[in-house]
Amino acid sequence: MQHNQQVQDKIQQILPMAAFNRWLGLQLMSAAPGEVTLHLPWREEFGQYSGFLHAGILGALIDTACGFAAITQTDRVLASQYTVRCLRPAVADTFVIRGWVVKPGRQQIFAAAEIYALGDEQRKLFAAGDAMLVPVVS
Repeated sequence: MQHNQQVQDKIQQILPMAAFNRWLGLQLMSAAPGEVTLHLPWREEFGQYSGFLHAGILGALIDTACGFAAITQTDRVLASQYTVRCLRPAVADTFVIRGWVVKPGRQQIFAAAEIYALGDEQRKLFAAGDAMLVPVVS
């Protein structure tokens, strides 16, 4: 349990370091080794022309959740590539973004993420994706 709190504290410190995350209003809900859960409350400026969450923001959320999941197990990482699959129009008061490490490694870390609505017990996905991340050596 102590280790989970240390991981959560680490992510909580890193999250606001990016101005983009602060602008989004991204909230850390939980973090444990190899996994994170984030929330994003809806704001009108996130919408595309039909009022759905913009695919660019969906991509940024996939990238962020995968990156945070990876840094629960290492220090700094950079995305080498990531993929986003938009599965249906994203409309919610609050979005849940869950990321997890699929396969850790010293040179590459593979992670995945999914986005759905808070309170949707069936977790009908708006988007899913994955990322290959590279640990940054100082």
